[in-house]
Amino acid sequence: RFQQVQSMMCDLMEWRSQLLSGTLPKDELKELKQKVTSKIDYGNKVLELDLIVRDEDGNILDPDKTSVISLFHAHEEATNKITERIKEEMQSKDQPDYASYSRMSSSPTHSLYVFVRNFVCRIGEDAELFMSLYDPQKSTIISENYLVRWGSRGFPKEIDMLNNLKVVFTDLGNKDLSRDKIYLVCQIVRVGRMDLRDSNSRKYTQGLRRPFGVAGTAVP
Repeated sequence: RFQQVQSMMCDLMEWRSQLLSGTLPKDELKELKQKVTSKIDYGNKVLELDLIVRDEDGNILDPDKTSVISLFHAHEEATNKITERIKEEMQSKDQPDYASYSRMSSSPTHSLYVFVRNFVCRIGEDAELFMSLYDPQKSTIISENYLVRWGSRGFPKEIDMLNNLKVVFTDLGNKDLSRDKIYLVCQIVRVGRMDLRDSNSRKYTQGLRRPFGVAGTAVP
């Protein structure tokens, strides 16, 4: 069962990366979403979890807006599909799954763990720090942003996050590891007055967001 679930998780990780890429045509995107929901429902059956009833587009049916008869037919159809899938799995159980092994070898399995201990930059006001991974050769960001709100007194805005600012950049595949260089980039945005010299509270506005600086370090 562990190997079976591992293979399904590798499929889901690979498909997730394709969905996040934003490069799929509309018809392929719809087909891939259906494959994902079908794989999740099958995995739930393998793990003896509850069956999720969906419509033909893969969306979860709302029991408050769906009749009992429609729910029954949808549940029956989902059960039949999963049963057929289990039969197919049993028939190919003794055959080596080279395709699955290939997917496991190429699936994004690498992650980068970042622990933010301190932020030292003389701003005088609150700041927002946006951290991301950057490919300098292609001049493009290759990850989502990790946001840290830093207060003017030199501490995180959420004080309970002190010494607990951690993030894991996931879905890094062999393609990312083969890049010439990867930088961890921090973009700094100042949040506050238009001009730091303004001292009269009646004159200056609050909460203005302005780019302040950027810094980066190479990821080994």
